[in-house]
Amino acid sequence: MQTSDLVNNYHVDLNTWDEMYKDASVREQYKAVVDFMQQLSIDELNKKEELARGLFMSQGVTFTVYSSGEGIEKIFPFDIIPRIITSSEWKYIEGGIKQRLKALNLFLKDVYNEQFIIKDGIVPVEMIYSCPHYLREMYKFPVPHDIYVHIAGIDLIRDSDGTFYILEDNLRTPSGVSYMLENREITKRLFPDLIPKNNVRTVTEYPNILHKNLVSLSPRQISNPTIVVLTPGIYNSAYFEHTTLARLMGVELVEGRDLVVDNHRVYMKTTAGRQLVDVIYRRVDDEFLDPLVFNSGSMLGVSGIMSAYRKGNVAIVNAIGNGVADDKAIYTYVPAMIKYYLNEEPILKNVPTYQLGNIDERETVFANMNKMVIKKTNESGGYGMLMGHTASDEEISTYKKEIIKDPRQYIAQPIISLSSAPCYMNGKLVPRRVDLRPYALCGPDGIQIVPGGLTRVALKEGSLVVNSSQGGGSKDTWVLAG
Repeated sequence: MQTSDLVNNYHVDLNTWDEMYKDASVREQYKAVVDFMQQLSIDELNKKEELARGLFMSQGVTFTVYSSGEGIEKIFPFDIIPRIITSSEWKYIEGGIKQRLKALNLFLKDVYNEQFIIKDGIVPVEMIYSCPHYLREMYKFPVPHDIYVHIAGIDLIRDSDGTFYILEDNLRTPSGVSYMLENREITKRLFPDLIPKNNVRTVTEYPNILHKNLVSLSPRQISNPTIVVLTPGIYNSAYFEHTTLARLMGVELVEGRDLVVDNHRVYMKTTAGRQLVDVIYRRVDDEFLDPLVFNSGSMLGVSGIMSAYRKGNVAIVNAIGNGVADDKAIYTYVPAMIKYYLNEEPILKNVPTYQLGNIDERETVFANMNKMVIKKTNESGGYGMLMGHTASDEEISTYKKEIIKDPRQYIAQPIISLSSAPCYMNGKLVPRRVDLRPYALCGPDGIQIVPGGLTRVALKEGSLVVNSSQGGGSKDTWVLAG
């Protein structure tokens, strides 16, 4: 087959929004990439795909699948065809995410302080207090600069009419940014001329912006504060990312055992003695952070870290207790938060969502399970999810029983088709479903969103599940300038 046949043989589902193809022609933003590809032979494209796989292997770009029986670490699947976003689409996305994060940050400040949103009846008090991630230890806690969400990964999808929807907010320890950075580096190696020719905006500033924000949080007003990345260790699914970010920012990567608290201050153990720590970018979940306050059996955290945090002697990123704002049951109230705190209409819509704690909504969902995706409100990575259109009657019946036991812990959403984007697989160009996770950094200077993000791809034909833990991959995301 000739490369000129790749596009001719590209068959798009007519009920799906395709990022590259519309009305039997290639969209403007993809034309230069398609023209370039058609100058290459299939053999050359195959070699580029092989090179990409080799680079990921040699650089150890991996993730961990806990449920897999074939070993712990896997190479992250990468597709060589970029996903392209126009400057006007990006401007819209950026505005919507900034608006949303402003409201979510105000919500976190409010629920941990005056609780006006509860008193005014916008969010029911039982929704807050039944959330396992609402931490009473954070009530009236002085958070530096009132910034709770320093780093956010907001998941976006696109429906069959091209409308963007927010799928979920990741405000605790969002992962995947290292894959965004690696995908760009690999693309530069594969297609060195394409990025400048297409006027693609850079994503490589992310570590610098993050580092600058971390420096600004230091309790000591010094030019070179001690910043560390706290990792749960080598068996964590995102360990590659922790090492990458520490290296790119030029800071130490530490585990809980490398830190000690003395007199409400955090110190790092070094060969030259103890070194005072100012800022901790932690990738350890709340419940494992301080065994004196949360899970007493945790070996991942640091005893006394909460006391140092409360005294203002160390800054912790993201703030502790953020999980109440990205609980999938609280998600339904975010549009109301935007109106309440900002007096604005939401720019980006939520996916319609049913609260299964509500009897009427539960009955509606139970009558339409084959058209729904059911999610646990506090799971991530695609775990604990039921895709109604592919589930057996037995699976649906079992899931209904689980929901009835604890309905607050489940939500349901209609199955949205997800847009498709071209992927190069086995010498052919095929459409596969995608989502997008842009990364936002919130600091004293406001919210900055790196132009791009992680486009995740459902590599299995017909699949709508993009999570790497469920067999998904990713591709480079280009945002075009002007």
